[in-house]
Amino acid sequence: MRTFELVSGESLFVNDLRVVRWEQYGLGAELPFQAMWYSVPPGSESPTDQHPELELSIVVAGTAHVLVGGEVREVPQGDAFLLGSEEAHVVQNRSADEVLTVFSAYWYPEAATAAAAVLADRDRPAETVAAGHD
Repeated sequence: MRTFELVSGESLFVNDLRVVRWEQYGLGAELPFQAMWYSVPPGSESPTDQHPELELSIVVAGTAHVLVGGEVREVPQGDAFLLGSEEAHVVQNRSADEVLTVFSAYWYPEAATAAAAVLADRDRPAETVAAGHD
């Protein structure tokens, strides 16, 4: 088992957001996704972000207000949100005194399709996979 500590992770800053990317842990190809934590100070928000990866985010501390397509969704601690590929978004921390911390895993849609194919092959009987039949 390996553990990863948010507190001691090497940080970079995007405006006033603290970002701790998991690339620093040397996982390389061990994971089928990239990951990070980010912290949004009270009363602040992320810059508008849009990228080709799918992004699954779990609110670790605080409450996120996520703006997508002109709508705002409140996501409390312990809940998650999934952002689609190329979906522009802003994550707000509307708290006056609590830091918002989010864990995000992100991957390219093609990688998800490839992983689903591998799982489908794994679940088929061996003789069917070897023969190349569906």
